[in-house]
Amino acid sequence: MRDIRRSSHPSRSPRRSRPVFAALLGAAALLGAGVFASPAGAATATADPASFWTAERMRQATPLDLPAVDRTQVKAPAPSLAKGKEKTVTPTLPGTLNEVGVLAFPNSGGAWSGGGAVVSTAGRVFFAYQGRTASCSGNAVTSANKSTVITAGHCVKLEGSWHTNWVFVPGYHDGQAPYGRWSATKTLATPQWTASEDINYDIGAAVVAPLDGKLLTDVVGGQGLAFNTGYNRAMYAFGFPAASPYDGEKFIYCSGTTNRDFLLSNDHGMNCNMTGGSSGGPWFTQFNEATGTGLLSSVNSFKYNFLPNRMYGPYFGTDAQNLYQTAQSS
Repeated sequence: MRDIRRSSHPSRSPRRSRPVFAALLGAAALLGAGVFASPAGAATATADPASFWTAERMRQATPLDLPAVDRTQVKAPAPSLAKGKEKTVTPTLPGTLNEVGVLAFPNSGGAWSGGGAVVSTAGRVFFAYQGRTASCSGNAVTSANKSTVITAGHCVKLEGSWHTNWVFVPGYHDGQAPYGRWSATKTLATPQWTASEDINYDIGAAVVAPLDGKLLTDVVGGQGLAFNTGYNRAMYAFGFPAASPYDGEKFIYCSGTTNRDFLLSNDHGMNCNMTGGSSGGPWFTQFNEATGTGLLSSVNSFKYNFLPNRMYGPYFGTDAQNLYQTAQSS
């Protein structure tokens, strides 16, 4: 498990204790993945990340564990995030959608059998981290460059280092990449995550290169986004958890009415049993089960280790909106 420590300065948000965080991350990842030293797991930066990520490497990638907080580190809630004017961006979808049946709400974790647009816009994220292969989740969004993916901050940068060999595989299943492997030309995160890995701002983005002459959202579609929309919302969370009891091969979802974290962060909280590898997976408001479309309003970020079945995701405020604007204009 990972630790997040709260700064003693009353005006600062909680930050990670990096030496402890790194040691515990290694232990958690080792338990989740078994062996790092296999040839398929060896990772160095390459000029062509897409070709690096073979089906075997994708299957053997280590799930990047969800950050966890110990009860002894929990003190008072963090100061409120600066809020701006509510802003929404509508989904953009190629072609027509096949409508699907309604699933159970709420749901604390189960395979998504509904289909719809989310099956193609969401995917697994693969990258090299500290010399080994690793995985997270992410989602393609409506953007001016038609090439923007939103994920968690720790899925693009961790312990002061930016990940390499970063690719997005929308619609991933069983080692397959039905819509291709999309290599990042640029990864970025909120200023607070970039500077100090502040858990309140655990939001990352990637701009991916064209593939076979096509742009990402022209191929898979793009979900909408929402910023500064408040708390206590009905939301759906998705991801590709790869730590036990999951294996990264199934697309999992949770749903429920969220509430604001009353312990350490300003995050949304939802009952959800997803594990490592789901980090960066999208949380949607105004999600339509029939079409699989919604407004991306958070991402899978962390768990308290004394609340293992509750997931937390950062509030999408002005800083998240600025990150999105920077990414889509890149």
